[in-house]
Amino acid sequence: MTTDEPNVSIGDVSHSTFAIGSHARAVGHHGTAPQRDEAAEELLKAVRELRADLTRVRASEETDALRAALEETEEEITRTGRAAPSRRERLRELLTDSQTLLSVLASAGAVAGLVGL
Repeated sequence: MTTDEPNVSIGDVSHSTFAIGSHARAVGHHGTAPQRDEAAEELLKAVRELRADLTRVRASEETDALRAALEETEEEITRTGRAAPSRRERLRELLTDSQTLLSVLASAGAVAGLVGL
C-alpha cells in the first residue's frame, strides 16, 4: 500500500530557525549582536548608570515606572542596536515627571540630555 503523503526528514537543527504550519513564523537571532552607533552606545551606558543609581533611592510609583522603562530600553538597544523614538519619548515623559530625581542624580541628567529633554 502506497500513500501520496510527502516524506519529511529533519536532520541536525542546531543553530537553525524554522517554523512548521500554515501560519507559522520563525525569527532567528543567531550570530553577533546588532551594530550600535555612537549615540546608542552613549544612551546605553547612561541608561545602565541610571538603573544602578536608582537602586540607591527610595522606591515610588515614578521610580518603578522609570526602572521598568530603563530596563526595556536597555533590552531594546542590546537586541536591536537602537532605541526607537517611542521608547525615547517614554523616557522623556518619565524623566519630566521625576524632576526631583534629575536634580539629585547626575545619571538621570545624562539620560535626560541624551533623549532630548
